[in-house]
Amino acid sequence: MHVRTRHTPAFGVARVTLTSGEAVEASADTVLAHSFGVTRSKKGKSSGPAIFTAPAQGGWIDLAPRQPGDVYPLELSGQLGWSVASDAVLARPATVRHDHPWPAHQSLFGGDSGFLKHFSGVGSLVFASRGPVDALTLKAGEVVTVNPLFVLAFPDTVQVRLRALDPAEPQSVRTGEGLALDVAGPGTVLVQTRARP
Repeated sequence: MHVRTRHTPAFGVARVTLTSGEAVEASADTVLAHSFGVTRSKKGKSSGPAIFTAPAQGGWIDLAPRQPGDVYPLELSGQLGWSVASDAVLARPATVRHDHPWPAHQSLFGGDSGFLKHFSGVGSLVFASRGPVDALTLKAGEVVTVNPLFVLAFPDTVQVRLRALDPAEPQSVRTGEGLALDVAGPGTVLVQTRARP
């Protein structure tokens, strides 16, 4: 699978090129166009993502996020997993796993499902970002506080702590509203420059 982007950072489109029989998971309503012969199959639930598979000669699929913003391919090497904003994945190959449940998220969010999902494996994980993607590179021991509504992704090398901005105000681990995420390096935190609604 190879990913090339265009019209970034405001109205990004990702062209995912697939070899013979290769497949990618994506939401059907983000498909702008695809080469003839690419097939679509559902993944269990009728409302969930679909699997798009290339024919014998290979093919491509163009994906456009529902909201204006950037598309950002992150290459996973198999060495590190990444925590990703739950609504940020535009496409993923079968070689990248959604790790659920993920122990670090269970301790971060308690028994609730939070605003992050964990992915690991090898291949390009394509993000849909609200606004351009920015990177905060942290040295070992360096700590920053990030608004969870802007978090796009961060690797397993960082340590994170979730806390209330104001204990008297409402908070939600599902959206990140009313919370702050303290992140300690080393590692790079990817943020989107417009908050999730």
